[in-house]
Amino acid sequence: MHSRPSRSRRIGGVVAALLLAMVAIGYGYGFAGWAIAKLPANRDWRQSDAGAAIYVEDNGIHTGIVLPKAVLPPGLLARLRAGDLRDPDYTRHDHVAFGWGDRAFYIETPTWRDLDAATVAHAATGSDDTVMHVEHIARPVAREGVRMARLRPEELAGLIAFIEGSFDPAGPPPEPGYGPHDAFYSATGRYSAIVTCNEWTGRALRHAGVTIGVWTPFSQGVMQWLEPLPMD
Repeated sequence: MHSRPSRSRRIGGVVAALLLAMVAIGYGYGFAGWAIAKLPANRDWRQSDAGAAIYVEDNGIHTGIVLPKAVLPPGLLARLRAGDLRDPDYTRHDHVAFGWGDRAFYIETPTWRDLDAATVAHAATGSDDTVMHVEHIARPVAREGVRMARLRPEELAGLIAFIEGSFDPAGPPPEPGYGPHDAFYSATGRYSAIVTCNEWTGRALRHAGVTIGVWTPFSQGVMQWLEPLPMD
């Protein structure tokens, strides 16, 4: 006569099954993000040799769109006040980098070494508490982690409209950023495993008409479609 499995063994089996399921889901998500990012949206787009240069920066986790201040509308520039920065002198720089994401994920993970499982799990379950990360910087130079595109006036206008629409004017006041040159602003939209910070960048570029992946949850899915900067 066979004895029934103990309660602890049954619980252990359930836990093991759940862990295996989580691993399978993680691998499936990663493969889907890699594969779908290779499918092009706006397939027929070609950049304009005479267009305005815009940049995308990647720190390995977050991507951001960099625009010259000269092309930004007065209303958006007025939102980015010098007093929002720890050091207002950084507003002298002529470019601005914009990124979007979950508040906790963005503020707590500036780099890979800051990433932890609890933050990832919180972000993956979804969050309405989103922010725009804004940095006042100099024009990007050729290096790893920087790409560019040249946009026609109507494409640039579409990109700026998407970025401007991501700010929440009714949200709380800005918060200091990682350093003296940046700040976090309340944003619209819901963050999730589907709509990540990098997918926001992809959506912004798709809205502008740029060729980019159909779904870009990871930074590489964005960067693979854009050109390196020419060496000065």
